[in-house]
Amino acid sequence: MRIGAALLSDRASRLDGLSAPCRLCANVCEVDRRTAERGRCGAGASARVASYGPHFGEETPLVGRFGSGTVFFSGCNLACCFCQNAPISQRREGTDLSDDDLAAIFLRIEATGCHNLNLVTPTPHVAAIVRALSIAAREGFALPVVWNCGGYESVEVLRCLDGIVDVYMPDLKYADDGVGKRLSGVSDYVGRSRAAIREMHRQVGDLGIDADGIARRGLLVRHLVLPEALAGTESAMRFLADEISRDTFVNVMDQYRPCHRASEIPALRRRITRGEFDAARRAARDAGLHRFA
Repeated sequence: MRIGAALLSDRASRLDGLSAPCRLCANVCEVDRRTAERGRCGAGASARVASYGPHFGEETPLVGRFGSGTVFFSGCNLACCFCQNAPISQRREGTDLSDDDLAAIFLRIEATGCHNLNLVTPTPHVAAIVRALSIAAREGFALPVVWNCGGYESVEVLRCLDGIVDVYMPDLKYADDGVGKRLSGVSDYVGRSRAAIREMHRQVGDLGIDADGIARRGLLVRHLVLPEALAGTESAMRFLADEISRDTFVNVMDQYRPCHRASEIPALRRRITRGEFDAARRAARDAGLHRFA
């Protein structure tokens, strides 16, 4: 995080203005978040947190020796039928927190020695997060901030995060809008996610890793391989190589398993095969990418 408390407070005010009517993500629900109205994500005016603490299951450049300081937020602006965290993302299990309480969590994570503050599914709570960062900054908070999101972002909101976020870690889920509609309930995922990734890269560039192997700044993209090539891996990897950077750091992930409502889609009722994963990795290399988690 490269800006101070005063500028953070100004950015928080801008984001508060985008929350009523709500335009904080690509859904543009336009509900009034200051009232009892709830949009697609189900979030209100304050942040809701499911859990927090050091996490060692993230990508190696984030974890290091002391872990990534994750904060798992409740609610999501996507409705993925195969979500592995559905109790948190779609049933919104968690606790509503004041800005002061959220800031205290950020400071507690820093005190544990974690290498970064990893905000997981932060998009619905972006205004509250920046308000809390402003409070924490006055107490000396200085960890790198990781924006760990589903990729369905508002470019206008991302611009408000310029200088706040050090490492962007979006998903790049699909390369076909019909698949995005069918599996995540949004009809424009491809254009929205690609525009978001362009803006993220503009702000932070390719992932920079220090002498200890820890990511300090840059873009890290996650791509979950799905059965029957539903994720459109070949097209997604060509986009990253041709339109972002061939030095983009990518995690091509093989951990898909049928969860939540995946059984409703016949193709999603099984795990991917070794051949499907090998083909996905080969597509990334053939596109010209070479930095993999």
